[in-house]
Amino acid sequence: MALNERRIIALILTAILTGVAIGGGFFILSSVFKIISGDYLLYIYAAIWFIVAIIVSYFIGSLIRNRLGNVIGYDNAGSVSFLIRLIGYVIAFVGFFVLVRVSLGAALAAGGFAGLVVGLAAQTVLGNIFGGIMVVISRPYKVGDRVTISTWQYGLIAPTYPPKFFSNDFLIPGYTGTVTDISLLYTTIFTDDQVPVKIPNSIIIQAAIFIHDREERRKVRTKYEVSKDIDPDVLISVLKEKIKKLDFVIEEPSIKILETTLNTYILGIDTICKTIHEEPPRSEILKITMRTVRELQAKAATTSGNNR
Repeated sequence: MALNERRIIALILTAILTGVAIGGGFFILSSVFKIISGDYLLYIYAAIWFIVAIIVSYFIGSLIRNRLGNVIGYDNAGSVSFLIRLIGYVIAFVGFFVLVRVSLGAALAAGGFAGLVVGLAAQTVLGNIFGGIMVVISRPYKVGDRVTISTWQYGLIAPTYPPKFFSNDFLIPGYTGTVTDISLLYTTIFTDDQVPVKIPNSIIIQAAIFIHDREERRKVRTKYEVSKDIDPDVLISVLKEKIKKLDFVIEEPSIKILETTLNTYILGIDTICKTIHEEPPRSEILKITMRTVRELQAKAATTSGNNR
């Protein structure tokens, strides 16, 4: 047992024994020396109980935080410690009213009314607290996981692609990054943009959570605008052979024409890749596409020159 934990246990025992000793001293003053009236003695006992219960609850919370810190993380242990202290404070509050001969029903009613007022005033905070408890219990993810958090509060986004303003594709909005902390109120994600984001746990428990790992298979869509001077059948055939040779490509790519304009057509290249991030494979596919288009254009220009 660590020295700090021994000191906390010693403080807990000291607080309990001190409370008992003080209570015993007042009992002697009341029953033997008749210095203190029995009516006042109840209030003294109640005050001693309340103070000792608050102190003991605080130190028990600290002891639990130290004990669980290495097991579930110090942030989660701090959340559990907070709950233990809160329960202890409620017990101290109810016990005080019981000792001063207020009925338990009346004490609970008073506590319930106070809880209702506090709950209405801080429903967002309480929602985050209960959300944090559910996240800690259910463990949909853990610290170190790479996730995407997408919630119903955000609608679908229509991206723009040339040559038109709006595409018939949609993006699912969300926050993607690595989970760095799970606390009672917030989950912290270090996003791919290198920015830490704290998401309230009341949002987390309503969200769709995508868990990413290094064995993940992802569909990567790449779009490229090509001149109509290039035969699409030839281009698609050559691109398929080149793209499927890439290390991260798992299946043969699907390439099709999505849209056309007066002088160009838009290729849609769908590939199933073994990757966490979409941008690196899309970059490589774009490079191959650009080089292939240039090669075919140069070949077409050479052929045209020879025919002349």
